[in-house]
Amino acid sequence: MVKQSLRDALSIYEVFDDVLQELQPTHIITQTQCEVCAVSLRDVERSVASRLKSCPKIVALAPNSLADIWDDFRRVADAVGVSAEPALNRLVSRTAAVTRQGLRPRVACIEWLEPLMAAGNWVPELVELAGGENLFGKAGEHSPWMTWEELVKADPDIIIAMPCGFSIERTLPEMHWLTDRPGYSKLSAVRNESVYAADGNQYFNRPGPRVVESLQILIDIFNGSTSKHSDGFVKLPVPS
Repeated sequence: MVKQSLRDALSIYEVFDDVLQELQPTHIITQTQCEVCAVSLRDVERSVASRLKSCPKIVALAPNSLADIWDDFRRVADAVGVSAEPALNRLVSRTAAVTRQGLRPRVACIEWLEPLMAAGNWVPELVELAGGENLFGKAGEHSPWMTWEELVKADPDIIIAMPCGFSIERTLPEMHWLTDRPGYSKLSAVRNESVYAADGNQYFNRPGPRVVESLQILIDIFNGSTSKHSDGFVKLPVPS
């Protein structure tokens, strides 16, 4: 339905002009990275063009990598007249402090369960920084479609489901799209109790300061840490 709407040049989101009129913002931050994820730039521009007395400055972000995320911090900071460097220095330092080497588990990060889609953009970078080998999706590129047969053939050591926009509570009831597939129980990740559901909404799908926590979550998973909801990920039980 989403793909059909986009093919018909329709937006799947709506900008509430009356709310913008009431708020009279001086700045509006939007994004052009994905029209499935949030309201498009053209819809924002259509709503504010020559209508708002506040003449808001529109800041459109389009991050595809960690470097893009850092640059977007600077773009927002410049728009509001402050420096992003103090916050950026802290985030980059924290990233360097938790980066690990030498583990190299083979990892499949799943951004959508049906149809299957691998995680792209900054997630492959996070996997590499955490010490893993990312099997699907390329750093700096949009999340690609994938097939179940490709996943079975790759036979990853670790599978992490992080559906776009989903919390752990929303993801767990949907895991049957993986667990009910033929051959699931024979996968190495399943037999080794290394299948996880992560909070994609809070940690992996959003290009913000929490990417540092996302990196720590991956390190915890790769090290076999005991998981609970408050950690941002949970381990799935081995099928009986």
